[in-house]
Amino acid sequence: MTAIRTTSRGLLWLAAGAALLAGCAAQPGEPAPMPGPQGARGTPAGCAADKVADDTLVGKSEAEAIGLLQGCAWRLGERDGQQFPGTMDYNPQRRTLGIKAGKVTWVRRG
Repeated sequence: MTAIRTTSRGLLWLAAGAALLAGCAAQPGEPAPMPGPQGARGTPAGCAADKVADDTLVGKSEAEAIGLLQGCAWRLGERDGQQFPGTMDYNPQRRTLGIKAGKVTWVRRG
């Protein structure tokens, strides 16, 4: 009897977990969020953005910022409130960008 109760309880937890995961999935008709473009690891020649302060990217359009960051290590951290996954390793050359309404709102190093 105890083995049957334990199995039933385990199945109940499994069903509850599956229901929670199903609620997190994209709804039908909604496109899955796309992470932003990611830059290269950097090039030996560096990039144009290395010659200016990171704050100069703030206020530029996303396309302008990406153009300036060619050859740089960078990634998109957030776009219009949607956060994108990133690694926790520290890379002082890498820039992480925050975008809102098509404009760069913040830049972080690391």
